[in-house]
Amino acid sequence: MVRKALITEVPDIYRMLVEFASQWDILPRKMAELYSSLRDYYVYREDRGPILGIAALHIFWENLGEIRSVAVVEEHRQQGIGSRLVESCLAEARNLGLKKVFALTSRPGFFQRFGFREVTRDDLPPIIWAECVQCLKFPDCDEIPMLLDLES
Repeated sequence: MVRKALITEVPDIYRMLVEFASQWDILPRKMAELYSSLRDYYVYREDRGPILGIAALHIFWENLGEIRSVAVVEEHRQQGIGSRLVESCLAEARNLGLKKVFALTSRPGFFQRFGFREVTRDDLPPIIWAECVQCLKFPDCDEIPMLLDLES
């Protein structure tokens, strides 16, 4: 089941992001950052079992959000968990009144299924690039910017 993350789940989210940073090009986050941005995160869990997937909707500005940190444990991939997490983020974006949502990804096909389209870096505002210096790939980023217009 997909739901908002709980404060007690931050250590598990942290561990997942560290693990997936090396495997799937996901930006690791500091523990303090996860606590302060906990409300961004969704988790997928079955009953009281371990977290099987995570995703976050981060608000950048009055009309722009980012879907980030989409990760599903290997044994549970290809079961629709990642899609359900992204759909939950998009539903929240619509409820909040965001006009656009972007993702930076090395897997554009996944986001295209939701209507995201590939854009140039110049199509996104400079504010989003401020976090790039924390990325392991900086300054040689190979992430593809994807954008979804929620108004169309």
